[in-house]
Amino acid sequence: MPPTIGIDVRKLADFGIGTYVRGLLGGLARQPLAARFVLFAGRAAREAGLPELDERFRVVPCEAAGYSLRELAALGGVLRDRRLGLDLFHATHYVLPYGLPCPAVVTVHDLIHLARPEQLPGVLARLYARLLLRRAARRARRLLTVSTATARDLERRLGVDPERIEVVPNGVDPVFFADPGAGVTAATLAAHGLRSPYLLFLGNPKPHKNLPRLLAAYARLDPAASPPLVLAGARPAELEALLAAVAQAGLGERVICLGHLPAAALPALYRGATLFLFPSLHEGFGLPVLEAMAAGTPVVCSEIPPLRELAAGSAELVDPLSPGAIAAGIAGLLGDPPRRAALAARGRERARAYGWEITAARTAAVYTAALNPPPTGGEAA
Repeated sequence: MPPTIGIDVRKLADFGIGTYVRGLLGGLARQPLAARFVLFAGRAAREAGLPELDERFRVVPCEAAGYSLRELAALGGVLRDRRLGLDLFHATHYVLPYGLPCPAVVTVHDLIHLARPEQLPGVLARLYARLLLRRAARRARRLLTVSTATARDLERRLGVDPERIEVVPNGVDPVFFADPGAGVTAATLAAHGLRSPYLLFLGNPKPHKNLPRLLAAYARLDPAASPPLVLAGARPAELEALLAAVAQAGLGERVICLGHLPAAALPALYRGATLFLFPSLHEGFGLPVLEAMAAGTPVVCSEIPPLRELAAGSAELVDPLSPGAIAAGIAGLLGDPPRRAALAARGRERARAYGWEITAARTAAVYTAALNPPPTGGEAA
C-alpha cells in the first residue's frame, strides 16, 4: 500500500511561504510518486485556491490560528485522527505539534524569528517561535532548507547535524520567463496606473526589508537621471505607514506605492522595470530576486549570503547597511545600458537552473528517505 503523507498547506495564501507551498504542490502533482497526500488547509488557504491536483490528493480542513498554543492543539488533534493513517507529516513552516503519530519532515525557510524576534507580535509569539524552532530542530527526521546559508544557520544556531539537513531550493514559475509582448505588458501595467521606465521593489514593508535605507538611497539619485521608484507588495494595513515614510523622506512626487497586486500582474511588473531593487537585511532564499532574473530584469540586491548564493554573479551586490552603496549600485547600472543588458542575460540564464519540478523531485526523495531511515535514524514523534 502506498504511504500517506500529510502536508501543512495552511500558509498557502501568504507571501513567500504561500508561493513555496503552491509551487511544491504543483510539482508533486507532476511527480510519479506512489503516495497519497492529505493537505491540511485552513479557510484562507482553501479560499486562495489550490493548484490543479490529481486523485492522490485530498484536503482536510484545519482551522488553527498561528503563533498560539491553540494552533498546536488544533493541528495536533487533526493529525492524530487514526482514520487518516499518516505515515509521514511535512511541516512546510516550522510548526510541529506534540504527539505526532508519525515521523516528520520540516521545511525551515529562514531563522529570522531567532535573528530578529522583535518582528513578532509580542513576547508570547517570540517564545512560541523559539520553542517550535528548537523542537523542529530536535524532532524532525529530516530538515529541508531553501539555501545553504539557512542550512549553516541551522547548524550554528540550533546545533543540527548536517546529515539531517537537505538543501532544496525554491523554484520559479515558468510564467516569469514568458514574454507576451510589449503591448500586453504595457496594458497590464496601465491597468495598475504604471508605465515604463521605473525602478521596482516588491515585498512586504517589514523592517528587515530595509525600505528606509532604500528610500535614503533613492533620495541621493539625480531626479533627472532616475525613473520613479515603485514600491509594491504592502497589504492594506501596511500601506498607510509606508506612504507616511515616503512623505517623510520628501519623495512623495517620485515614489509610487501600489500595495498588494494579484499574482497575474507580477510578470509584467518585473518585465516593465528598468531595475529590480532588493536591499534586504535578512532572507532565507530571496524568491523575488529569482522571479526578477527569470523575467529578464537586472537586479540590485544585498550582499548577504543567501542572495549572494542565489545570484551567483548574476546581480549587482551592495552593502544593505549603506544608503550610499545602494545608491551607487543603482546609479552605476542606470548609467551603463550594456552592463544592464549583460546582467539581465546572466540572471535569466541563472534562473533556468530553478524549477518547481526540481524542488518537488528533491522533496519527494527526502520523503522516501524519511520513510525508510537507516537503523540509526531518529524518530520525529
